[in-house]
Amino acid sequence: MHPAPSIIFFTVFSGLGFGMLMFLGLGKPDVSGFTAFVFFAIAYILAVGGLISSTFHLGNPKRALKAFSQWKTSWLSREGCLAVLTLTVMAVYGAALVFWNVRIGILGLLGAALSLLTVIGTSMIYTQIKTVPRWHHWTTPLIFVGYAVTGGAMLTNQLYLAIPLLMIIGLLQIAAWVIGDKRFAEEGSTIETATGLGRIGKVRMFEAPHSSKNYLMKEMVHVIGRKHASKLRIVGSLLLSLLPLILLLVVGASHLTVLLAMLLHIAGALTTRWLFFAEAEHTVGLYYGQR
Repeated sequence: MHPAPSIIFFTVFSGLGFGMLMFLGLGKPDVSGFTAFVFFAIAYILAVGGLISSTFHLGNPKRALKAFSQWKTSWLSREGCLAVLTLTVMAVYGAALVFWNVRIGILGLLGAALSLLTVIGTSMIYTQIKTVPRWHHWTTPLIFVGYAVTGGAMLTNQLYLAIPLLMIIGLLQIAAWVIGDKRFAEEGSTIETATGLGRIGKVRMFEAPHSSKNYLMKEMVHVIGRKHASKLRIVGSLLLSLLPLILLLVVGASHLTVLLAMLLHIAGALTTRWLFFAEAEHTVGLYYGQR
């Protein structure tokens, strides 16, 4: 599928923001006053900035508010409602910490749970799409949650958790690629099943369904060369997991190395998230000879 920059920015940075809010809700780190304000400000900038960026992918961004009304049937709407609820709860929790040095434990736990549910809601926007077999799998929500929790642990300086999480997310991403490469074939979608003409024999496209590019070709059909995908996977894995681990374990966990490790991790997350969209094959591509 077409890897739109706004959606990549949304899924990566909102995940980081809500992952950070989850740890803050759990009281990690144990901060108050101005220090708490700085942590919450960073988390809100990431979360809200990511959510706002998602509206740039809409045909008419002014209609974004209407998405909240479809929560009964749409994971996009549910994710939006969860995000607003999370930000509201964490705003109250954060205000008590910043202005009165009071930690409302039950509110923090609720905010942490809602933060995690918001990330899961984001992942389900893609997981529930049956026509994209690579996404329609249990690895997708695990990847989204793994990225959010790992990034949140690093941003809140919970290195005792961040180091093993970096190992886990690296292995999980590789597993998602290995499993995802087989998903389209496992689903059994072919030009014969797509056209419903398989009963009469092998089907071959005589010509493309359209004489010029249309919305489906622009948004649902994106071809990336196998060679380029392999290189990006290596680069993404190095930046996402291996290089940050080397910095933290070999060089040492100073303020500078933690910052550099975080920047490398974010660069890796952006790279792998670009691949997440670019490698996703929609079954509509069968009509355009893209298999």
